[in-house]
Amino acid sequence: MEPELQHTVADGTATVVISNPAKRNAMTAGMWRALPALLDGLAGDRRVRALVLTGAGDTFCAGADISTLRAPGDEQQRLAVLAEEALAAFPKPTLAAVRGYCVGGGSQLAAACDLRFAEEGALFGVTPAKLGIVYPASSTRRLIALTGPSTAKFLLFSGELIGVERALRTGLVDEALPPGALDKRIAEFARVLTTRSQLTQAAAKEFAAGRDDREAYWAEQARGSGDTTEGVAAFLERRAPRFDWSV
Repeated sequence: MEPELQHTVADGTATVVISNPAKRNAMTAGMWRALPALLDGLAGDRRVRALVLTGAGDTFCAGADISTLRAPGDEQQRLAVLAEEALAAFPKPTLAAVRGYCVGGGSQLAAACDLRFAEEGALFGVTPAKLGIVYPASSTRRLIALTGPSTAKFLLFSGELIGVERALRTGLVDEALPPGALDKRIAEFARVLTTRSQLTQAAAKEFAAGRDDREAYWAEQARGSGDTTEGVAAFLERRAPRFDWSV
């Protein structure tokens, strides 16, 4: 099976699957290159209200395909950063569903998602120190924002793997699930996200990322969207809201 990014859209949720089973779903240069364009298309699809990123089989992603790192220059890292930034900038909620190894470039992608749900037994690692690679500044800052400086330094300095319990305690993981429960929980939570206001979600995502120059823009969007009127009416009428605003 050729390495590829597979995707489906169902019930308001896009699911992107990292598929390279022969190498524990390692990302090839072609896969890094394909991800931003795939995300751009899904961002513009009005059917999509949330996105789930996961790996084929029992592994999330074991990082970059090491054989491609022998190529001269820093093209692989450049492509990885572009893919990571495209995922972080996706305008709708993103969830990483993690099983097995989530290492190197896999951790970059998981950290770029809004939330990370992991199955017990998953292992996380940031491994550039094992290869003599300088981890990108943007990726380092994102890791620190999730885990704090101490845990980020532990991961970056050592390249050691940590389990779900420590990942949960340090903020790298948001929920830990027992074996066999991850798919159901991801489906349930994604369904919740698809019923909520995209206006609220998009504004909150920008603010959480540190952008503070668009409060007036989002206030104007709220006034013109009808989401607030619909949300209040649905609450008073004890029914599910039908939010219309779309990214």
